Amino acid sequence: MRFAEMSSRPSLDFPGAYVVDELDLEQLPRGCCQRLMVDLIHDGLGRSLRLPIMVGRGKHPGPVIGLTAALHGNELNGIPVIHRLFETLDLKVLRGTVVGVIVVNVPAYINNERTFDDRTDMNHVMPGKPDGNIAEIYAYRFIERIVRRFEYLIDLHTASFGNINSLYVRADMTNEITAKMAYLQRPQIILHNSPSDRTLRGTAMELGIPSITVEIGDPQVFQARHIRASLSGVRRVMAEIGMLPRRPVKTGPQPVLCESSGWIYADRGGLLEVLPKPTDLIQANDVIAQQRNIFGEVIGEYRAPHDGIVIGKSVNPVAQTGARILNLGAMASPHKNPFYVRLEDSNPQLENHPLQAPTLENLAVQ
Repeated sequence: MRFAEMSSRPSLDFPGAYVVDELDLEQLPRGCCQRLMVDLIHDGLGRSLRLPIMVGRGKHPGPVIGLTAALHGNELNGIPVIHRLFETLDLKVLRGTVVGVIVVNVPAYINNERTFDDRTDMNHVMPGKPDGNIAEIYAYRFIERIVRRFEYLIDLHTASFGNINSLYVRADMTNEITAKMAYLQRPQIILHNSPSDRTLRGTAMELGIPSITVEIGDPQVFQARHIRASLSGVRRVMAEIGMLPRRPVKTGPQPVLCESSGWIYADRGGLLEVLPKPTDLIQANDVIAQQRNIFGEVIGEYRAPHDGIVIGKSVNPVAQTGARILNLGAMASPHKNPFYVRLEDSNPQLENHPLQAPTLENLAVQ
């Protein structure tokens, strides 16, 4: 059956796009890019709410990789990563299929907010329910109609509102495939993170889809260096799984590998100044933040509970009791953890080199 014969109709809002009920890759022609609007739910007027998707099918068969952006509606850096990947795809060379879900959480994106219309964090309700509340149904249909078609997944995020991040990856580093996907991103930091039950990454992993989460900097902005570095990482993964031709690339700087991380929280309200920057290395008992009352008097300071690296931090000075201060990563020792490491990083001669997170400037872009 040809694409024109599918249950589809032209989109009235986006010329050249087609409205479909689900993603059926086998009905799409090879050697073409398609723009699709996939029906998921309806609003109170009965109007369809649709997900914008780009699909590129190469001339030759191969894996299916999915890229997802804006699962949180104000996390935007992943959108231009998808755009620029499709702008440069050579479908005559591509083996397999690339699916780019440009905006997963459409209601939140429209409202410039992180959460769904009912204040649900969509990364905490996966895989949803077929007969649940609106957020659960949305999540369920997203998984069933789209994600199940993937063979690999790269979920693109940023920090949440009021925070900033390094360029880092969350992945199960005890899984050989996802560990390699993480290293191929060449991030500043890799955080070992077993798949959570209710996240998109965790749900995909339970479906047998190797998945990583890439945290691309800060919310509600486009950051050119982060976007370039992340796009290069996506291309390296595609080359590794045989979708694009391999070419010689430089090893790139070694990322800092963390075995765990945790947010440090304010125990009172006031005006907060967080002192270290993302990727700064800090030692136990270092002062990491000062807090003042509304009259400008210093009323307290916060210290690091252990050695670590700053993965992300708050930049919102107005802090209530329980406000986030910074996300402190506990650095892993390759010899004490069952994590996969890059072969080039296992050289004993590297052990005495000072540990330092790569900067965005020295992350190789190829």
